[in-house]
Amino acid sequence: MPKVAIIGAGLAGSLLAIYLAKRGMKVDVYEARGDMRNEKVSAGRSINLALSDRGIAALREVGMDEYMLSEAVPMYGRMIHSVAGETTLLPYSGREGEYINSVSRAGLNIALINAAEKYEGVAFDFSERCIAFDCDRGEATLSSGRKVTPSTTIATDGAGSAVRDAMLRGGVDRFDFSQKWLEHGYKELHIPPGPNGEFLLEKNALHIWPRHKFMMIALPNFDGSFTCTLFLAHRSTTDLDEPAFDRLTDNKAVIEFFDREFTDAVPLMPTLLEDFFTNPTGNLGTVKCFPWNARGNALLLGDSAHAVVPFYGQGMNCAFEDVRVLDQLIENHGTEWETIYKRFGKLRKVNTDAIADMAEENFYEMRDATADPVFVRKRELETKLEQTYPDYFSKYSMVTFREDLPYSVAKAKGNAQDQFLMNVCAEVGSVKELDISRIHEEVKKIG
Repeated sequence: MPKVAIIGAGLAGSLLAIYLAKRGMKVDVYEARGDMRNEKVSAGRSINLALSDRGIAALREVGMDEYMLSEAVPMYGRMIHSVAGETTLLPYSGREGEYINSVSRAGLNIALINAAEKYEGVAFDFSERCIAFDCDRGEATLSSGRKVTPSTTIATDGAGSAVRDAMLRGGVDRFDFSQKWLEHGYKELHIPPGPNGEFLLEKNALHIWPRHKFMMIALPNFDGSFTCTLFLAHRSTTDLDEPAFDRLTDNKAVIEFFDREFTDAVPLMPTLLEDFFTNPTGNLGTVKCFPWNARGNALLLGDSAHAVVPFYGQGMNCAFEDVRVLDQLIENHGTEWETIYKRFGKLRKVNTDAIADMAEENFYEMRDATADPVFVRKRELETKLEQTYPDYFSKYSMVTFREDLPYSVAKAKGNAQDQFLMNVCAEVGSVKELDISRIHEEVKKIG
């Protein structure tokens, strides 16, 4: 029986353990943190996840889709909040049944660990960090001093992967690696439920306060609360009026900033100051590397191979798609690990690069474009096209609701469509002036 070591019991690692166990493999999962089922989630690190079709497809294959969706809050569009407090809903799709789901990161992770442990061949070792990896021998050294040499090792230990570090430091010849930081960081904040457990903002929407050089978002939680995230530059520039985290250093500065920029949200955030000064300021970056395998001894999967910024809501969905693709290759090639890993890299690299680029682009769309009247008209036009023509999919829909379509195809076709539709909408004051059928015919010509 093949014995596989998984480094990291996060979302991707826990799901992968289920897939491998279903194929009769013995799986040992090593996790640096303690068992999250017995520990409190670190404050400020529990950003909600947007579960969409690619992730749902992976959960469906292990029978967990309905269970997780029963604990999710559907979000049908972006609710845009102006500085004056006015709101506009921009639907994610013009088709029935296409929406994203706000789920708890911790809740989903715990559910996956519990499901994996039901398989006799799966064992979790918590508080057991991988501190070194020998790419030639396939041997992992753990923080307890133990050394383990399974049939193969799959690293799902995130953007700071120890296995990837071993590949970079001579374990794999000509290993390419890049890490790109945004100038922005993030701070998690909180809107509690109302006195009767009610939602104090529209429940079924992802809320955005776009302010050009920064923004705040809020995702609903199952208990009636919202998890808010402020995305703001770490450091100020020479522009004295430009806000940044390094300027928000006391109560007065924070209150003045929020009262000015997020007027309608402040009354809903009774713990604003406590959250702001207690929760850490996180970093936002993109990791790209290749190759992802050390022969057949190890494979990088999920964030360890391709960490992305969170602005397309695809980090988890992309990692879950990794697991599905790997499982299909195991179906075809058994345990010929080197063959599987090489084919996995060829299939996934072009697509993970595509979603990484789109995620960064979408930050600027959410921060800037959602407040642009031309962009708002374009989204209205896209919604009309989707309502009228079943064969039309916007770039967002291709990425989010078409798990059958590779990210690279969605990016190429979507960017071309976006440019065309933005040009069309820039020349009119209202979508009502447009000939929808003619525009549909033009869009169909875009390959």
